[in-house]
Amino acid sequence: MSRLIFVNFPVSNVAQAIRFYEAIGATKNEMFSDETAACMVLSEVIHVMVLSHEKFRQFTPKSIADARSVSEVLVCISASDKQEVDAIVSKAANAGGKADPSAVQDYGFMYGRSFEDLDGHIWEVMWMDMEAAKQAMAKS
Repeated sequence: MSRLIFVNFPVSNVAQAIRFYEAIGATKNEMFSDETAACMVLSEVIHVMVLSHEKFRQFTPKSIADARSVSEVLVCISASDKQEVDAIVSKAANAGGKADPSAVQDYGFMYGRSFEDLDGHIWEVMWMDMEAAKQAMAKS
């Protein structure tokens, strides 16, 4: 059985978050969306729930971290090739996000970049040639 992943993010503005995630290729699932929250579908198994701070507080007794100043989690998604890595990061930057808050990683068999969304959550985008990675790791 495939498992779905729902990444839940508190956002300062749900409508802006929807536009941002649509700009990087997500689609909005209307069935699980309203003015306080939206389900943004990145793939068949990856869904991003963007929740107003008020809505997010309904799910946790903990305070909401300011993702611009502290890190709680890094989310990494795969890409089919290096060009797709660059394209996703470019789309994020063009939609108001920040490109490459972390250093670009290029190891030949693996290439990764990152972006921050409008609320400072960091996403990593990575491509890896698995066969070349296995060979490189076997030598170490």
